[in-house]
Amino acid sequence: MSSANTNNEPLETFPNLPPFPTDIPTAPLLRLSLSELGKSEAESASLFKASKDLGFFYLDLRGDQLGDALLDESGRLFEVSKALFDEGPEELEKFDYSGQGSYYGYKGLGKKVVDAKGTKDRNEFYNAAKDDFLDQSLTPFAHPATLMKNKPLLTSYTTHAHELLTRILNHLNSHLAVPASTLSRLHDSSLTSGDHIRFIRAPPQPPSDLATALGAHTDFGSLTLLFNRVGGLQVLLPTTNTWAYVRPLPGHAIVNLGDALVKLSGGLLRSNIHRVVAPPGEQSASTRYSLVYFMRPGDEVPMKRLEGGVLPRLAEGEVEEDVTSKEWISDKAMAGRVGAVVEEDKYKKRITNRAELGLAVGEEST
Repeated sequence: MSSANTNNEPLETFPNLPPFPTDIPTAPLLRLSLSELGKSEAESASLFKASKDLGFFYLDLRGDQLGDALLDESGRLFEVSKALFDEGPEELEKFDYSGQGSYYGYKGLGKKVVDAKGTKDRNEFYNAAKDDFLDQSLTPFAHPATLMKNKPLLTSYTTHAHELLTRILNHLNSHLAVPASTLSRLHDSSLTSGDHIRFIRAPPQPPSDLATALGAHTDFGSLTLLFNRVGGLQVLLPTTNTWAYVRPLPGHAIVNLGDALVKLSGGLLRSNIHRVVAPPGEQSASTRYSLVYFMRPGDEVPMKRLEGGVLPRLAEGEVEEDVTSKEWISDKAMAGRVGAVVEEDKYKKRITNRAELGLAVGEEST
């Protein structure tokens, strides 16, 4: 285990891409090893520390059978992502399901606001449900041809990503000292849930008109698994209240915690504010592709803090809202979509305690 910006070992770069600058502040994410997590209590303790302190960490996937499979599949899915967005907005907009109250499908450029002023985003993405690829959706959506012809790969990646994040849940479960398998049961892959893959494309921005591609936010699921190769992701450092880049590292995934785990842990775990800006330095001329897997509790899981272990208890007289994961996440997911119909009061009510998350006015969950 090491911190990505304090060790002296040279950091690798991605082939065929401009180098990430060496003269800009980078976030001190801990670098954990998947293979070490399986055999080292110290590595597991570091994971728990990172999950409480910053809520972000690097995970070196190399040298582990599951990790190596994910590295191979994520590399192939970057090519699928390019082919997907090459279909063009006119074709992909046929798969925009926001009018049906769903966050699945395509979101075009400028279809989401990034701040309280209503500034529009500068990326496009496509959300594809876990349950579609595992053939357990009650009402599966149609997907573009590029995805359908790669369904076996997407099914394998979905299975492996969920398995990896379940390992992380099991480590957190142990350190929270709640009954064995509590967290993994709430996120079992057989449960209908909001888990999904997201393909993201952010084109280069004109140097004279650089803007935030994705506004400051916290993720509202449980765990996020991110693969990217071009910089642009920034986290807000809680100790200094300043933004710092997260440098992409070959062989690593970036993992971060979301609001659902903050909620379930009574605020003990951390969901940290982050955003996406234009890539730094020479990378600014590059198109930024990202591959994300969002893990969320099963649809019918009550969004209430767990009991027992080291978790803080509810204050005397404190009553939590009776809401399911599906309701809690759906309201948050559609907020911020241009033209989406949202019950604003319900959305504001369900934003996780801002004191726990450090969110400021005008910032959002996503």
